[in-house]
Amino acid sequence: MTAPSKDRPLPPLNAVRAFEVAARRSSFKDAAAELGVTHGAVSRQIRLLEEWLGPPALFRRLSHGVALTAEGRALLAEIQPALERIARAGAVHGREASGTVVLKVNALATFSLRWLVPKLGRLREAHPDIAIELTTGSEPVDGLAGDYDLIIRGGPDAFHGFEARLLLPERRLPACSPDLLRRQPLGEVGDLAQHTLLHVASMPRLWRDWLAKAGHGALEPAAALMLDHFYLSIQAAVDGLGVAMAPSTLIEDDLRTGRLMVPFPHISLPSRSYFAYTPLDSPLRAASDRVCTWIEGFRRADPEDH
Repeated sequence: MTAPSKDRPLPPLNAVRAFEVAARRSSFKDAAAELGVTHGAVSRQIRLLEEWLGPPALFRRLSHGVALTAEGRALLAEIQPALERIARAGAVHGREASGTVVLKVNALATFSLRWLVPKLGRLREAHPDIAIELTTGSEPVDGLAGDYDLIIRGGPDAFHGFEARLLLPERRLPACSPDLLRRQPLGEVGDLAQHTLLHVASMPRLWRDWLAKAGHGALEPAAALMLDHFYLSIQAAVDGLGVAMAPSTLIEDDLRTGRLMVPFPHISLPSRSYFAYTPLDSPLRAASDRVCTWIEGFRRADPEDH
């Protein structure tokens, strides 16, 4: 393939777009349907691009569709990332057109429900030029479908193409409602034998590990209740159904308002902390950094201080 000189103008961009779609679909007919033009129009655009580049051809014509030649595959490898960057830049421009940056955030569901969503109003007050478009998920950072400016997951982990940044440290410890403590005091760890322990299905060993650390590995509770998610076990604890093994970060507001208490604040289990993962090529890195700095400002004292 003849390489364009540095002084040559850009190739015909409509032809480049037609080539990318035809290559992706392996069909001029399907490319025409996607682009909203005729089959003949796609053929003319491909021919125009081949004439601009010079021989050899970009496609081999088959009885059913088309296939890229080696030169076509090489060209596709070059232009697809460029078109994706152009598309992202256009999306960012559209998200900034009103003067407000729309930051696409994907965070863990429990973190979103228990921590982030209740504070979005305060975020908007602190940064009125940033709007959050929030979705939830638990997929690995590098396995997410779609482009996100900021991803909040446990960590620390390392992912190619992403910068990791500690947001909030985390540990796990028992928590329950003040009403429950009034009915059934917890003066020492052994008193948990008179209580219902609230478990999370995805982490069934939490209570066992905590009791072993507390020196009561053989303790048998009065009852146990298994729940799907942390936010369910926390809510059950708020409602006085039992004692939950709670993530310290996610119960900060409950401790501050008195909905929950921690009877044994000096005994806790280590946990993965909350990290921000930001794409290195994100055009909204500055806005993401401002949101991360704002979240870091909520780091509080340990629950034992409540």
